[in-house]
Amino acid sequence: MAGFDLGEGVRRVFLAGVGAIATGAEKSQQIIDDLVKKGELTVEQGKVLNEELTRKATQAASDAQDAFLRTHLEGMTPEEREAYAQKVAAMATEINEKATTVEAEVEEVDQTDDADADNADDTAEAEEE
Repeated sequence: MAGFDLGEGVRRVFLAGVGAIATGAEKSQQIIDDLVKKGELTVEQGKVLNEELTRKATQAASDAQDAFLRTHLEGMTPEEREAYAQKVAAMATEINEKATTVEAEVEEVDQTDDADADNADDTAEAEEE
């Protein structure tokens, strides 16, 4: 037992849970598709049922992630948790900054496309005259 890593064990349990959720979602989609083909469910009912199952699977995956994170944090000292929290905060800030940069770049491209379209309209109007 000396070679057993608690973190690895928790990781495997988490991954098994996510795999089970994904498999369940896939199987439920197949069942819904089969029922729609047989005419036992309308396409609209199938869509609604599939959306509900997808929502539940997503929630279950989120719950599993939360449980994994809680277990991981409980295995840390208060100092390690503080360092981890600072690391996560730094990552979040970096991601937010990248997202802001990408949004600004997309906005610039949109404005350039709008200007190009306006110029094309002006050129077409001038040619017609």
